[in-house]
Amino acid sequence: MSRRNTRHNGIRARIAATAARIMAEDGIDDFALAKRKAARRLGADEERQALPTNDEIEAELHVYRGLYQAEEHPLRIAELRRIALDAMRALARFHPYLAGPVLRGIAGRYAEIDLQLFPESAKEVELFLLDRSIAYAASDVRRYAGDRPRSVTLLTLSWQGAQLRVSVFDPRDERLALKTSQAGRTIERAGIAEVAALVEGEHAPSADVTP
Repeated sequence: MSRRNTRHNGIRARIAATAARIMAEDGIDDFALAKRKAARRLGADEERQALPTNDEIEAELHVYRGLYQAEEHPLRIAELRRIALDAMRALARFHPYLAGPVLRGIAGRYAEIDLQLFPESAKEVELFLLDRSIAYAASDVRRYAGDRPRSVTLLTLSWQGAQLRVSVFDPRDERLALKTSQAGRTIERAGIAEVAALVEGEHAPSADVTP
């Protein structure tokens, strides 16, 4: 390995570790933002080829939280998943899925819960919220179903003290691989039964060990 490659790999590892610490301590869930902050902090803003991938940062994030947030972080994830499950059950008619940092177990201190819905019409979801006097803000975002772009309604609202980001897709997209960008990785997601199993596992009592 050349000296240049060794240097880049060293910078890459330092940026990944610093970005992970920024995400853990500042409650940031945006990998790109944490990556830029870490690069600037280390004076490596011009080392674009040395920037780590999101997967590398996520691996460092798990290590950091295992060392420094071993008690508080699992409790936060468990609570956010419980709230997500409650919202999903209320929205069950719209085929809800949990996605994002809460599902992957890397959500920060100020994390929003990412839900995906697949109703017959986005208006059905908005009427559901209006009928229950639940305030929300609506905007449009772009997502990809396979390689095809989709204009998706994004509803932001509060549920049991947590912020929900609800992406409302066309029902035909439910069986397709969804991505935030054409070249991005497929968004992981879990339905009600899977999230319920996660929540139940987090609250299961530890087995007694007889010496």
